[in-house]
Formats: sequence, C-alpha cells, structure tokens
Amino acid sequence: MKLYQYAILMRLNRPIGILLLLWPTLWALWIAGQGHPDVLVTTVFILGVILMRSAGCVINDYADRNIDPHVKRTRERPLAAKRVTEKEALILFVVLCLIAFSLVLLMNILTIGLSVIAALLAAAYPFMKRYTHFPQVFLGAAFGFAIPMAFAAQTGEIPLIAWLLFVINILWTVVYDTLYAIVDREDDLLIGVKSTAILFGKADKVIVASLQIIVIILLLYLGMLLGYTYLYYIGIFIAAMLAIYQQWLIKDREAAKCFQAFLNNHWFGMAVFVGIVGHYYT
Repeated sequence: MKLYQYAILMRLNRPIGILLLLWPTLWALWIAGQGHPDVLVTTVFILGVILMRSAGCVINDYADRNIDPHVKRTRERPLAAKRVTEKEALILFVVLCLIAFSLVLLMNILTIGLSVIAALLAAAYPFMKRYTHFPQVFLGAAFGFAIPMAFAAQTGEIPLIAWLLFVINILWTVVYDTLYAIVDREDDLLIGVKSTAILFGKADKVIVASLQIIVIILLLYLGMLLGYTYLYYIGIFIAAMLAIYQQWLIKDREAAKCFQAFLNNHWFGMAVFVGIVGHYYT
C-alpha cells in the first residue's frame, strides 16, 4: 500500500528524529514564553516539527537514493528498494513543506522569513555528506533553527539567549549524530560518504565526551543567565549522568550500543526540558 510506504519514507515508524527535534524546540518555547508559551504558537511548532522532520527524511532518502542500496541498514528503505518512485518522493517533500509553510503563515512576519532559511537548511543538509566531514553541524543548524523561530513567534524578536540555545543544540546534535554515524562508519568509508565519525577516527570517544562537557557547561551558564532555580540544575545533573552513561555504552564502539547511545539522547533532551519546566512551575 502506497500510503504505508510514504509513512515509512517519512520515518513515522521511527519517532526518535521527531523527539530529538522537538525537545530543543520546546526548550525555546518555554524559555521565550517564560513558562507559559502561547497555545497557538506551541501547536504550530509541534506540528511543524513533525512535518519538517518528515520532509527532511524524504529529501534525505532522495539525496541518498543511489547510496542507500549499498548500505545494509538502509537498503530496504522505500526509495532504495524501488517501492516509491523518485517523482513520488519529490512530490511528497513539496507537499509536506507547503503544509508546514501554511502553518507558519499563522505567525508573524519575522517567523515567516526565518522559516524560509529553515527550509533551505533542511533541503541542503542531505547533500552535505558529499562535500564536508561536518554534515552533523549542518544537521544541528537545520534541526535547531526552530529555536530562533520560536523566540520570534513568541516575542517578536531574537535575543542573544536564543542564539546561545542554538549553539548548544548544534553541539548536542554533533554529539548524538556522531554516535549514529559510528554505526555506519565502515559502510560510509567504502562508498565515500563523509561524517564527523570518520573525521574524528580513533579520537571519536574523546571528542564526543569533550563536546558533551561543553554542552553541559553551556546549559549551566544558560541557567545562570536566566536566574533559574535548583530544579533546573537537577535536570541538567540528570542530563550529565545520561551523557556519562552514553560514554559507557560506546566504550567498545559496538554498533548496537552506539545506536543505543544515540537513542538515549531523547532522555537527555527530556531531562533538560523537565528542568526548565520545573523552574517555572514551582
């Protein structure tokens, strides 16, 4: 059934990507709304996350349509397995983007303008792995652009705190997507695809740990700037413990455990969000 294949192409059966995109968006909405974000804005952004993550998966598979058949983990994806045509994939991508843009039209002019940049980042990211070892940075920018958009929609401006949160999200994305890339490193080397996992090589665990430490420090600094109370810092402490657990998982670079460490970042994002919410609701 075609609708089922479209759902698989959009990765609706694997919501981890939606969650990893959703948590920093919620961080931004709650901070910008000082604990009480506008209901319409929140609804639009949650739906936008689902739509744009789905669109990102579609354009990613379209970009990798000649690569995925050669990678064990991806060869059964709808485009790679020829269960969806290239034309169908492009039409689906455009439809998802148009629906997302129609939602953004409910927001202010600044948010609408930023959405164009976000769409360009989302469309460009899948092609970056051919030209740079830092596609994870582009992914972080694409995933994280909802942060300045959330501040713009909620407050009509983009304060410096929004860009600090944006940087935090980019660094965090490099962390979890490097863990994901370690799983595919051998296949990527064979087919010539670039990633931070390949660039970091044997220093991957040390660099990922260093980035995790920087993310935690910046999150602590964020709390200080916002004058957050102890519940926020409990959330950050839990996030730090999760980062340590991820390091334990990847100690032997076993593919399954590296993937588990990647998935564990959902809980990292949730811990930060619960800390933010805890500050405002106590």
